[in-house]
Amino acid sequence: MKFRVKAKLADADGMRRTLTRLAHEIIERNKGLQNLVLVGMQTRGIHIAGRLKKLINEIEGGDVPSGVLDVTLYRDDFRLKFKQPQVQVTSINFDIDEKNIILVDDVMYTGRTVRAALDALMDLGRAARIQLVVLVDRGHRELPLKPDFVGKNVPTSIGEEVRVRMEESDGEDAILLVEREDLDEEDQADGV
Repeated sequence: MKFRVKAKLADADGMRRTLTRLAHEIIERNKGLQNLVLVGMQTRGIHIAGRLKKLINEIEGGDVPSGVLDVTLYRDDFRLKFKQPQVQVTSINFDIDEKNIILVDDVMYTGRTVRAALDALMDLGRAARIQLVVLVDRGHRELPLKPDFVGKNVPTSIGEEVRVRMEESDGEDAILLVEREDLDEEDQADGV
């Protein structure tokens, strides 16, 4: 499948400003770091969580614990989507019982990945509260889930996607609106 960049929604400076705002919002809503932990979802959610951790620690002068969550085997579509699921690492080296978990992902779309993450976290313990941070919310929910903290709301149409690029994995920081090039005009009119 080929994609073309339709718009650059944020560059490195824009992402830095957005993450700084999100860090302040997380601290304010949680009244500091007491009982707070960050969990980044594979893959880019990990990088976003790492940056939020650094910012939160700088602002508050503490050290918020962080972990990594892979939800591949919890997805309701992995049998349909993946012949050989590519399972990655889950690494949460702290007890999540009675913790306020900040679950971090790059883009929220249908809500199915977040549902899978909630299932995975429930298997690890009983959190006091789980709050969701997403860098981009593009709408089109299939499940009744809503993020607590949103970097950018970007409504999309059929054939459009939001791609987050991170220096750590992609060599640059950017948020891109891309469009599939393989849809012809008739497919787009039919909503394919």
